Amino acid sequence: MKLNEYFNTKKGLGVLSTADGDGQVDAAIYARPHFMEDGTLAFVMRDRLSHHNLQSNPHATYLFKEDGPGYSGKRLFLTKVREEKNTELLKSLRRRKSAYGNGEDRFLVFFNLNKELPLVGEGR
Repeated sequence: MKLNEYFNTKKGLGVLSTADGDGQVDAAIYARPHFMEDGTLAFVMRDRLSHHNLQSNPHATYLFKEDGPGYSGKRLFLTKVREEKNTELLKSLRRRKSAYGNGEDRFLVFFNLNKELPLVGEGR
C-alpha cells in the first residue's frame, strides 16, 4: 500500500516532533500529512513552536499510531524543503474549514521523506 493510500484509509493520532538549532525538542499533535504531486509531504502549521523550530533545524519526525489495540502505525523521518504563507493552495488543503479565518497566519510546510519505519521495531 502506498503511503498516501495508507493515510487516506487509516484513522489514528499523529505527533510531529521537532527540535530547534540548540537541540531543544518539541512534540505536538498534528493531522495526517498532505501528499503533493511532486512527492513531498506537507503539513498546515500555525506560527507556534514546531514551526519556529523548523526555521533553525529542518529535521522532523512524524509518528502516527493507528486507532485500535496494539501498536500499529508509522514513523516518518522528514526534512523541510520549503514553506508557503497563507496561500490559496494552503486554503484548499485545510481539513477543518471552520478553524480557519481568525486572522492568524498559516504556513504550508513541505518536507522530503527520508525514511519510513513501522511504529515499533526496525531500528536505524
